[in-house]
Amino acid sequence: MSEKKRKKIKEGQFPQEPSRRSFLNKLWIGLGILALLEFALLVMAYLRPNKKETKSRDPETIIEAGPVAKFPLDSVTAFIRGKFYLCRLEDGGFLAVSRRCTHLGCTVPWIDKEKRFACPCHASAFDIKGEVINPPAPRPLDLYRLFIENSIVKVDTGRRIKRSRFRADQVVYAKRVKHETLEN
Repeated sequence: MSEKKRKKIKEGQFPQEPSRRSFLNKLWIGLGILALLEFALLVMAYLRPNKKETKSRDPETIIEAGPVAKFPLDSVTAFIRGKFYLCRLEDGGFLAVSRRCTHLGCTVPWIDKEKRFACPCHASAFDIKGEVINPPAPRPLDLYRLFIENSIVKVDTGRRIKRSRFRADQVVYAKRVKHETLEN
């Protein structure tokens, strides 16, 4: 011990120790900063886009919807396992439309009487092609890749396709089989 400390102890002056109040104040400030950091991370996680979608063609993501003839013209069939609707247009074309609203991600049911998808969260509405007919949805419903092999409709749910508008090349048609008679 130094001479100064011994002198102070003799005179009754003890070295300053932190008080309980200052310790608790520092603890509360630290906990407040920690809570703010957790809140900031939560907000960033909410605003970050979902990156879980796979880009490879995985056999588990291919859903066999059924034969082309099973789906009547101008109809919508829900596929719960794949989280999509298979839309058969009036001209015979097919679209695999996502069930998620492009506004807030709510599930949009098909209302057959009104021939439209209606979002229960904020009243967005979409036609059979997934185009917005009533905002606040900013863009059409997303699509899934659809293909027809041997007159069987198959949908690849491994990756959603975001789109800004409907285009005719998004519709998939079954190849027409020509029946030719063979003459001997």
